[in-house]
Amino acid sequence: MTGGTDFHEPFDINDDTLREECGVFGILGHEDASALTALGLHALQHRGQEAAGIVTFDNEQFRAERHLGLVGDHFSDAETIGRLTGRAAIGHVRYSTTGETILRNVQPLFAELEGGGIAICHNGNFTNALTLRQQLIRDGAICQSTSDSEVVLQLVARSREQKIVDRFVEAITQMEGAYALVALTSKKLIGARDPLGIRPLVLGDLNGAPILASETCALDIIGAKFIRDVENGEVIVCTSTGIQSFFPFGKRPARPDIFEYVYFSRPDSIVGGRSVYDVRRDMGRELARESHVDADVIVPVPDSGVPAAIGYSQESGVPFELGIIRNHYVGRTFIEPTQQIRALGVKMKHSANRSQIEGKRVVLVDDSLVRGTTSVKIVQMIRDAGAKEVHFRLASPPIKHSDYYGIDTPVREKLLAAKYGLEEMCNYIGADSLAFLSVDGIYRAAGYDGRDNENPQFTDHCFTGDYPTPLTDLSEDQDFVSAPRLVEVG
Repeated sequence: MTGGTDFHEPFDINDDTLREECGVFGILGHEDASALTALGLHALQHRGQEAAGIVTFDNEQFRAERHLGLVGDHFSDAETIGRLTGRAAIGHVRYSTTGETILRNVQPLFAELEGGGIAICHNGNFTNALTLRQQLIRDGAICQSTSDSEVVLQLVARSREQKIVDRFVEAITQMEGAYALVALTSKKLIGARDPLGIRPLVLGDLNGAPILASETCALDIIGAKFIRDVENGEVIVCTSTGIQSFFPFGKRPARPDIFEYVYFSRPDSIVGGRSVYDVRRDMGRELARESHVDADVIVPVPDSGVPAAIGYSQESGVPFELGIIRNHYVGRTFIEPTQQIRALGVKMKHSANRSQIEGKRVVLVDDSLVRGTTSVKIVQMIRDAGAKEVHFRLASPPIKHSDYYGIDTPVREKLLAAKYGLEEMCNYIGADSLAFLSVDGIYRAAGYDGRDNENPQFTDHCFTGDYPTPLTDLSEDQDFVSAPRLVEVG
């Protein structure tokens, strides 16, 4: 499910990658607000590639542009940016799971309230949104999207509080799960992070204009200064007179999602005070310490496996080489008309660099293993290029449990590590050996001595099954319950 989840969209059965489905950005008090937001969304494009939207306020009215497709497809021309007038803006990039990607779900979402308009965008997943939505509909609410983010707008609209911030706080205190929210009113830029800080949100500044963004790379692209992480459970309110913070949930230990280090954040971002690149490289170092095998060359599965493979090479002393070349110009829309053509799909994205592989004992390093279908093809491709041995190493622990906080993972029975033991998985992907980084190893790479099992430092349920919040909308078969929906056909 996704940040801005469509309640009924299933995981793509042909996909074998993890996807973290949203990025948010907001700025207040800058004459180039819309252009800066578009640039920020460009930097966050890795967090969502199927839709993008921007809402601005120009002291008279809100203006919105929301489109299916990449940021650069719609927000790179002067005409579009010129329509988005105003000194305040918020934006959103989105990846939905498969099923329809429909315009009415593209964020930011907007609503007219008694006290004025409010636009909102969301990264994460509410685990009680369907339950709340059904209650709202029973009470007479008319929902215009299938997004869980709309539940927040509905709750804000129904609040009896007088001030918009109080209404916003009352709404989010009813939500469970993981979220980073950015909202825009006629006078305020509001941000909120869930009580455990599962989803990331940072505060920046550009010549006095406050900025909220999912990652620091969105600040870097516009030359903004990183101020700090928004704290877990914090509601931050930016106005023309300054910034205020509220902690409606009280203070509690943070548990950010460890997958921000494993896969989702850009390597040049700083998350929780640590360079993502450094943590990924240290994951490779830990992996080499735990499970090295005699080899001639370390080869990353690009691009996400590169930092870990560098760390593995540095720790083991075995040379690092780009034994796989990635084609960056392959999209999801390629038509695969026959089984024979579908079987060639992996070669569209990855090609073996035979000169660095042939006759060698190869250690392949990747960030994670989901279904294993792509890994099977990668291993075979390396063997076909003449590798003498192929050893597979994963810079994270086995993914044994589904995610319900904004990461696109299959139901548990589709996860390879939930079905098979290590030897069976090794046989399945066709490698000579297979090893994963341990749970304690990934914590060491992130700067800790190991996992504190009494008070875990991260949200790591995909590895451990330790879900840190209630899963109210979960049904008995371990998938989210759903209901009929409108399908847009034109």
